[in-house]
Formats: sequence, C-alpha cells, structure tokens
Amino acid sequence: MKLHDLHPAPGSRRSRRRVGRGIAGKGGKTAGRGTKGAGARDNPKPGFEGGQLPLTQRVPKLKGFKNPFRVEYAVVNLGTLERCQGPVVTPETLRDAGLVRKRGLVKVLGRGELSRKLTVSAHAFSASALAAIQAAGGTANVLAPPFGHGRPPARGNALTNR
Repeated sequence: MKLHDLHPAPGSRRSRRRVGRGIAGKGGKTAGRGTKGAGARDNPKPGFEGGQLPLTQRVPKLKGFKNPFRVEYAVVNLGTLERCQGPVVTPETLRDAGLVRKRGLVKVLGRGELSRKLTVSAHAFSASALAAIQAAGGTANVLAPPFGHGRPPARGNALTNR
C-alpha cells in the first residue's frame, strides 16, 4: 500500500448539507436554527459563555497591592567599589562619581571581587558583600535610614531629598 492508495472508507465522508436555499426540502426557511434567539443569529456575542457569568465579569478588578512602606535601594556591587578611587566609600562619593542615583538609600551587593582594603559606608549590605569587605581587611559601616528605625513614612518625601 502506498500513500496515494489511501482514501477514506466508503460512506464516511458525506457532503455538507447546504441550508437556507429556499423553502423547499430540508433546511429551508429557518435552516434548522429554530425561530429567533441567539442560536438563530449568525455569530454569538464576544465573550458569551452560554449564560454563565463571563470571565470579564468574574475576575476581580484593580488587582494587586502597592506597598506604601516599601524601601527602595540604589544598589552597588563590589566590582563597582573596586573601581572607586580612595580608601573611603560613602553614598556621597558614589553619587559624585555618578555610580548611584541622586536620591535614595544605597545598598552594597556581593557581585564581583574586592582586592583592596576599603572603608565602606552604606545604608544596607548583603551578607556576601559584608563578608567580602571584611575578608579584604576593610570595614563596613551601616548608616541609619533618614526616617529613623522602623517603617518609612507612607507618602512622605523623606527618601527623595537625601
């Protein structure tokens, strides 16, 4: 048997009944769709689910939650600190060098290598960054946040003017 010998079984493929071609015979007038209603129409309403509450009405609106007390940091990696000039690194020296944004708190992360002794001051340190700084013989000073210890103001400008 070859590919061109294949064909459907006799009687399995019937031609489609063409309805709506006049009132004579089967499929005339309403063409088997009954009288009026959504089933007699050409296409259903977009999003219609058969009377079930549609998905657009079921899903909750205004999803999500924006934490008003979130503290965002400008991050600096160890590889960036390696390129800094001088033995002391502070948020001000990083801002002057253009390595962090003008405003906000600074956090040091542990990506990269640190081969020299540095005194680093920042608002937060990752555990790996702290270990790498101390392993290189340097010190890490944690600065107090401008809003005090506790949670920051919900809509204040305490973080924007620092």
